[in-house]
Amino acid sequence: MNLYEHTIVARQDTSPSQLKQLQEKYSKIVEKNEGNIVKLENWGLMNLSYLIKKNKKGNYIHFKIKANGKILSELEKNEKIDKNLLRYLTVKVKKFDLETNFFDKSDEREVEKYHKNKYEKKK
Repeated sequence: MNLYEHTIVARQDTSPSQLKQLQEKYSKIVEKNEGNIVKLENWGLMNLSYLIKKNKKGNYIHFKIKANGKILSELEKNEKIDKNLLRYLTVKVKKFDLETNFFDKSDEREVEKYHKNKYEKKK
């Protein structure tokens, strides 16, 4: 089984109930294809770097998935036709960082510490 981090960006005018439906929809796709969602994070509404389909902001949802490669094609096939999504990205990782919440306001010091330790290890 491979480890993946999968992030989707929904339109800014998506309601909270629609966001919940998106989470459930893609969670079911992963589970139906014998995958496992290790962690699900709702990062909330954030500014985009540039306009995407006339949207300045997007709702970010992040999945940490343990699965085989065929799930990615199934996810992407469904995401291409979903009108509520602006973008999606999947990255294969060697291990998950389950402790750090990068977009939690109370964890800003912890994120700075994480980057400082990572930089010091490279020296």
